[in-house]
Formats: sequence, C-alpha cells, structure tokens
Amino acid sequence: MKPFTYERAASVQAAAAAAAGNPQARFIAGGTNLLDLMKLQIEAPTHLIDINGLGLGRIEPLPEGGLRIGALVRNTDLAAHAGVRRDYGLLSRALLAGASGQLRNKATTAGNLLQRTRCPYFYDTNMPCNKRQPGAGCAAIGGVTRQHAVVGASEACIATHPSDMAVAMRALDAVVETVRADGQPRRIPIADFHRLPGNTPHIETALDAGEFITAVTLPAPAGGTHIYRKVRDRSSYAFALISVAAVLQKDGTGRVALGGVAHKPWRMASADAALPQGAQAATAQLLGAARPTHENAFKVALVERTLAGVLAEAKGQS
Repeated sequence: MKPFTYERAASVQAAAAAAAGNPQARFIAGGTNLLDLMKLQIEAPTHLIDINGLGLGRIEPLPEGGLRIGALVRNTDLAAHAGVRRDYGLLSRALLAGASGQLRNKATTAGNLLQRTRCPYFYDTNMPCNKRQPGAGCAAIGGVTRQHAVVGASEACIATHPSDMAVAMRALDAVVETVRADGQPRRIPIADFHRLPGNTPHIETALDAGEFITAVTLPAPAGGTHIYRKVRDRSSYAFALISVAAVLQKDGTGRVALGGVAHKPWRMASADAALPQGAQAATAQLLGAARPTHENAFKVALVERTLAGVLAEAKGQS
C-alpha cells in the first residue's frame, strides 16, 4: 500500500469539492473493496476523504410512499429494516445473498453500488486489463471466461458487475441521489448509473469527478411477490454466476433483472413485457443479443431455468 494523506470530511459539499480538486483522491466509508484494491496497488489514492461522519446513515419514508436510503446505511441494517423486508423483500434477500455477515456490517449502500468487478484478470496486476490500465488490452478475452459477461460486453472488456444489491435495485427502479462538486444535486435513475464497457471500461458509472452519492430512493412499493435467486459455485461465499431479481404480480406481469451476465445489472423492458409468456420468452428478450464464449454459454440456459423456477415459485405463492 502506498502512502496517502487523510481527512475527515466536514460536509457533503466539502467532500465533493475536495475530491474534484484532486483526481487521485478517493472517498472511504466501509472500505470493504477499496482497501483490498489499495493493498494490491490497483487503486493508489494519494488522499482519502473519510465520509463516515456526514450523517447519511438513515432510512426515511418518502411522502409519496417510497423510501430514501442514506448513502452510508450499512448493508446489514438495510437488509433488516422492517419497511424494506415488508415492501421491498427482493432487496433484503439480495443483500443477504451478498458477501459475509462481517462484510455486510461494514459495507454501505453507496459503496455497494461502486464496488468494482471481480474479474480475476483485473486483480492480477501481471495481466493486461483495460479497466485497470486503459489501452493495455484485455487478458480475459481468450482467457478463462467462465465467470464473464455474455451480453453487453465489448472488445475492450468482458467483466461483470458483482453487486447483488444493485440487481435488486434495478428491478425496483431505484434512483441515485448525488451532489456534484459545485454543490448542485442530481438524480440518476439506476438504469443509467452503471455503464457498459464500450471502449472505456475504466469509466464505470455516470458520476462526474468529485460527484458524491448521498442516497438511493425507492419508489412506492409495487406489491407482488419478490424473489431473488443467486446461482453460484459455493452457497456460503461466492459471487453470482447468474442471479435473477423479480417482482411478479398475480396476473403474470412483472419485472425482472439479471446479475452476473453483463457489465451492469441487466434489465430490458421487452423482457418485462414477455414475462406472462414464460421464462423462455423473457430470456429470449434478455439474452437475445448474447455472445457467450464456449466456457460461459451455460449461463444462457442457466438464466432460463432459474427464471422458470422463479416464475413457478411466484405462482405457488400467489
């Protein structure tokens, strides 16, 4: 780990301004991903801005019936919140499917959204990686690709996004609230928050330099049956091979998002519309453009079978 300076931010605006003025600065809260990256020198910030004292750890009801989740709400607290468990059960289940209890006690809502890919070539600094070093090349392409993306990838990057929470929030139409370095607030639909890799896989979100996440809002509850299924190599502790997040109504309509298949949580309106026709029809919409390798082609069939199980479970509960 390389030397760095440290400060405790006095306000959201001060934190955003400090980060905007130093491209090598990083915010730190739980640090569950950042510290690992610093130890490997994948991240080598010259300055850390501690944001833990900014009072962003509350979950509050919204006048229109939704919830506002502070950026610093710990994953454990969010999963256990009575309103989340009652009205957004999908989110609680996704959080509990992610990481270990110890990590969930430290990890925050904003940090979860910003965690970086678990592509092994990204973490191996002896290998070229366009996400770690733009223009270096991608060792994953032509390498071992079992965990990698099957849709939305590019010639520069085939990594997947690792968050379970973000997949659930994509199905729930969450909105990310931020403050820019000039103090102006912004609301970013989660559909637009994470980026596909294209030719710039190192740019992973829609955030500007110094832009600070203050909260995530959820719209009024959609009702229905909430299901999150995560398929992984080890049920105790592993990232998703694929995951399915769904909110399903009694008439068969609903919404579905996937994890483990793309550079961002993956959802398509056409797949939501196809849900009443069954898993095969919805999967055809979600993964019709898939370009899997011979090592991860199983993910396409795995999504369809998992979604079929999700639809059957919902029917049994309705």
